[in-house]
Amino acid sequence: MKKTIALTHPKLQPARLVDSIKHDIKKYLNRERRKTLPQGMDYWTFDCRFGATEDVAEEIHTSEINKHIDAAVAQELPAFYVEILARACHHDPRSSTKAADDEV
Repeated sequence: MKKTIALTHPKLQPARLVDSIKHDIKKYLNRERRKTLPQGMDYWTFDCRFGATEDVAEEIHTSEINKHIDAAVAQELPAFYVEILARACHHDPRSSTKAADDEV
């Protein structure tokens, strides 16, 4: 998802528009997570960017998207750019610290 989203609408109140935008992003993330994973991969991760325009967009974590949307509304930006790209990942198990503690 690479999208420039307007924060103004002739018929909707700004608060309802923001709720709708957040809901659409959440729906997109859930839809991507439901897709079947490629062979050998364990989970989906997302590469996210957010900014006033595509040129100034910065990398953010998925959990920070709503905070950045709220900040854009507080700054009274007319629109913002959001980019969310799904990527399949493989979980590398951690070395067992319990086994190391048992040896001591």
